[in-house]
Amino acid sequence: MKHLPVAIAQLNFTVGDVGRNVDKMLAACNKARTELACKVVVFPELAVTGYPPEDLLFRSDFLDRADRGLARLLVGAGDICVVVGHPFREDGKLYNAASVIESGQVRARYFKQKLPNYGVFDEKRYFSPGTDTLVIDIDGFTVGLTVCEDVWYQRPVADCVAAGAEVILNLNASPFDVHKAREREEQVVVGRSREVAVPIVYVNLVGGQDELVFDGGSFACDATGQVVHRSAFFSEDLARIDIHQGDLCSNRELAPLPGHEESVYEALQIGLRDYVTKNGFDGVVLGLSGGIDSALTLAVAADALGPDKVQAVLMPSRYTRDMSLADAKAQAQVLGVTYQVIPIESLVEAYRTQLEPLFRGLPADTTEENLQARIRGNLLMAISNKTKTGCLVLTTGNKSEMAVGYATLYGDMAGGFAVIKDVPKTLVYQLARYRNRSSVVIPERVITRPPSAELAEDQADTDSLPPYEVLDPILEDFIEHDCSIEEIAAKGFEVQTVSRVSQMVLRNEYKRRQAPPGVRITRRAFGRDRRYPITSGFS
Repeated sequence: MKHLPVAIAQLNFTVGDVGRNVDKMLAACNKARTELACKVVVFPELAVTGYPPEDLLFRSDFLDRADRGLARLLVGAGDICVVVGHPFREDGKLYNAASVIESGQVRARYFKQKLPNYGVFDEKRYFSPGTDTLVIDIDGFTVGLTVCEDVWYQRPVADCVAAGAEVILNLNASPFDVHKAREREEQVVVGRSREVAVPIVYVNLVGGQDELVFDGGSFACDATGQVVHRSAFFSEDLARIDIHQGDLCSNRELAPLPGHEESVYEALQIGLRDYVTKNGFDGVVLGLSGGIDSALTLAVAADALGPDKVQAVLMPSRYTRDMSLADAKAQAQVLGVTYQVIPIESLVEAYRTQLEPLFRGLPADTTEENLQARIRGNLLMAISNKTKTGCLVLTTGNKSEMAVGYATLYGDMAGGFAVIKDVPKTLVYQLARYRNRSSVVIPERVITRPPSAELAEDQADTDSLPPYEVLDPILEDFIEHDCSIEEIAAKGFEVQTVSRVSQMVLRNEYKRRQAPPGVRITRRAFGRDRRYPITSGFS
């Protein structure tokens, strides 16, 4: 009986770092050959360059470097058969390609047919679509090759099978969102394998790249649609599967599909970790207020980087409650994070004194509140600048706040990375409880007391916003589903509330354009996914 051992190489690559990416692939080739006794190793989509390269693809020197990287892999891989994704130029066009290389030769090359051009994807900006089906004999098996989006459509897979494919290899760079793992496995690939009665091997990228997180979770299903292998989520993995004539099996148990809160928390960790390490920062600093958002951000940072790489700064004003300061200190101590206390009241007074001639006779309002936030932002940026080892400022705002503009430009929005930027406030609380189930690192009082910016006397978020259990579903419908005010109100919300929220979202686009990047965890995050004009007459 025919038998083909295949290595699934689920690796974390860095966009543009072709040399190190190829180093990783060569190491994986060697391990797949010597330790796993595999005949074939399959890497993710655009593995040579990392994904997504974006406008680097317009640079000829970048593409030259990718070509040299592929040539190096060609020589260094030896006699193991390698299936690898990379950009490829031909006849004045650029393709999202996958090559089959073995013993120093390119045996075949496939060009991705279905180019996604929605959400976070812009592939039609760079690539031309392929038109030809590829099937190739690998050690006695007729193997069909597809790339990522191809498997979401019936035709590319069906054409491979019509050409004689006994198994389909699908190379992917599929970004994480809270629904994606189950969707691509249960709703797409499993159904596709049942349609054509052929096994499919789905190899996915893992790691963080700017706002995007790739969650891994590579898998293989047999000709009946039964998943027989699933790699780990959110970590690198090199796993062997065995293809037999008319069948596919694995030597490993299936990694479990992570739950909702687990997957988001893991995504936040890997997104932050890779952003910090791949950009050469040695650590992070953040303002710790004693509130839920900064508490969750601190927990994620300490878990992702280690407490020795995290610095917390407590900056109390006259409006900071004693319990907030106590809770912030307690959390930093439990996590083993270094913290400093810098009272800002004298700085606030200095600002007020200097501005008094201009503000004389005018009532106090959000101007004075925002001064406090901006002073804190300045202090954090100063600490970052002074840290010779490179310290990235983390902002702590959540998606609900960013949506309605409940954040201070050049204040609490000042920083280099926004960890929970795409996390709605209600999910922030869920994640805090989830983290505390492993060990209590966020004081219970932080989770249970009403949220407040503490920029004014007896201030509460509900002074300015609807309750978050009302606000968040409205925001989800308006932002992620493009629902009208009437459609949202029909679900039982007050028209006035929905209208007010929608106007807040539209009016604060200018703020979001100036916000730092942050981990994408929903289907429609601000930035890549949702592109609204700042100047607009739409209401």
